[in-house]
Amino acid sequence: MMGFLSSTFSKLSKHRFLLEELVKRDFKKKYKRTVLGMAWSMLSPMLMLLVMKVVFENFFGRDIPHYTTYLFCGLLTFNWFAESTNGGMFSLSANSAIFTKVDVPKYLFLFSVNVQALINFALTLLVFFAFCALDGVPFTWTFLLLVYPVATLLFMNIGIGMILSALFVFFRDVDYLWRVFLQLLAYGSALFYTIDGFSPLLQLGFALNPVYRHIAYIREVVLMGQVPSLELHLTLLGFAVAAFLAGCLMYKHYNTRFLYYV
Repeated sequence: MMGFLSSTFSKLSKHRFLLEELVKRDFKKKYKRTVLGMAWSMLSPMLMLLVMKVVFENFFGRDIPHYTTYLFCGLLTFNWFAESTNGGMFSLSANSAIFTKVDVPKYLFLFSVNVQALINFALTLLVFFAFCALDGVPFTWTFLLLVYPVATLLFMNIGIGMILSALFVFFRDVDYLWRVFLQLLAYGSALFYTIDGFSPLLQLGFALNPVYRHIAYIREVVLMGQVPSLELHLTLLGFAVAAFLAGCLMYKHYNTRFLYYV
């Protein structure tokens, strides 16, 4: 694991210019011919938050303190996961014209997608902090702990993106399956409700959902001002390491075969 990471960072340093150009290209492509440009990265989740707040506040928000912030925690995290993994899925197929002609690490294309998604997440995070202030959520030192779930989710996103991009090269059905899965995952991640009223068996199912566990960590830090348990820290780390290792193994095993299928 450490050897692979060392080799990866060495190659990233060597191909730093290409990575920077890929990130710039992806940003230009995403916001091409738009009037507001990168502002959509902040406006889109805000509009979704407004709609969901109006729809669900009367049903679920009465018993949840700071419901706007509670809801935003879920949307912020899930949208980053969805954007990163969706973009990662197409990273190989969309750049086949480059790596079939030039010998460059194929994960560079996936990394560029994740850098873009991380920047969008950071912009939305600034809006999130503003909403926290408007919602009367006290800012405490525990906000510093947000670095931890951001780091683990980043590695998990990269790992899942590797798996999806590798599978998509061979099976185009992965696109449709992942869209359906994301819709189901959104409802199963407690974005707008709590899981307190569910049976222990269903709560166990939520505990196995990595996106929900990241959301739960962020809510505990922001809304409760508490340091999450060691079990939750280890769980997030386990999800990140498992996804990242699985993705690395996929890329290493199918590295040469990609050239014959893209």
